[in-house]
Amino acid sequence: MFNKNLNYYGYDRNTYDDCLDQIRTTNLKHVIILNTWFLLIALVFLIIRIYDSRATESVFRNFNLNGLDRVSTTVFWIFALVAIALEVYVLMCLKRPKLNIHALPYFNILIISLFSMFCSLAQPSKQATTFLVAIVLLSVLYIDTFLRMAIAFSLLCAVFAFFSLRGLSLFRFQPKPVSIAYEDIFNIIMFFSLALILHYTVQRTRMNQYVTYQSNLQITRELSINSSFDALTSLLNRGRFMSMAGEVLRGYTGEYVVVCLMDLDGFKQINDKLGHQMGDKAIQIAGDTITKTLGIDLSEKWSFPERALKERLSFAGRLGGDEFIVLLRGESGTQEVSDHLKRLLASLNAVEFGELHGIHASIGVTEITDTDRDIDKAYHRADKALYRSKGSGKNKITFYSDEEEADA
Repeated sequence: MFNKNLNYYGYDRNTYDDCLDQIRTTNLKHVIILNTWFLLIALVFLIIRIYDSRATESVFRNFNLNGLDRVSTTVFWIFALVAIALEVYVLMCLKRPKLNIHALPYFNILIISLFSMFCSLAQPSKQATTFLVAIVLLSVLYIDTFLRMAIAFSLLCAVFAFFSLRGLSLFRFQPKPVSIAYEDIFNIIMFFSLALILHYTVQRTRMNQYVTYQSNLQITRELSINSSFDALTSLLNRGRFMSMAGEVLRGYTGEYVVVCLMDLDGFKQINDKLGHQMGDKAIQIAGDTITKTLGIDLSEKWSFPERALKERLSFAGRLGGDEFIVLLRGESGTQEVSDHLKRLLASLNAVEFGELHGIHASIGVTEITDTDRDIDKAYHRADKALYRSKGSGKNKITFYSDEEEADA
């Protein structure tokens, strides 16, 4: 248990997984800041190196950076181009959130560590400072699991210690004098230990903030669900449905939209003969059948109202008692709507639950027109069509017709 809590900064795996979105968002923000900063540094060093190659007096030497003036310009070009490539990928991640960003912090840690390691190894007569500062800075900025971060930083420190003693022949860097190399190794051990302690402390505090945020978010979502959805059927309640339908009508652009009213036939007899518990079950089954038959996705109820309006989804609500209302979008015309509603009635008629043998319902449908800016008008027409369904035999679907209304 101790090891598991240590790896997830004092929390368990499930809590850590709940915070992953925030962890990745934080890491991405830090990648943006650090890589932009590193890109500027790499470009400055590149410009200085280009200048040094043509000038008689070295800027690097003037700033006591002896050794960097002898490094090939190509090396600085490589660091600058890698930073530019990472910057482009990060910008793509901002526009396309589905891109993989998990490896970005490690890549950023790698290039900054290599650059700081490079600067330290290029000056064999001086103790390393840039690399040590970079390790501590990176440890407090990025969060993953404690074990993975510890392994990453220990490998980087080991690589630096190795090349301090052996030199870096690829860049013609000489090994540091033994006394300086040993001091560097001692400092690396000290700074690595400090980096781990700071990393755990800072990220534990950050995890506390994430967990608190998740708790507050969950409370907010539950309040949103309770205020928007009917507890018995999980459909939208009357107020939320009317609010959303009104917003659809105010933004109406000529798409084919219909409003359907559904009322259960003989519901009073179900209550009287089978009891109110069975009546509630019939309402619950009806709501569930509407959701499944019409393909309404309520897997994330807290975000459904916003998603339904943004993505032009159909949605349904319970008006009260045994009366339901549906706003259907994305259909091609009357025939397709009729087919959907016939499947809905067939599913209800086929219900077998205890003493409940089939649920019958009447449906009234009206099309939204350019003149509709008030859901009450559409509701009134659908109610008239529902009344015709009830009066002409029940358990059927009736579309509102201006001509029939005029004849009546």
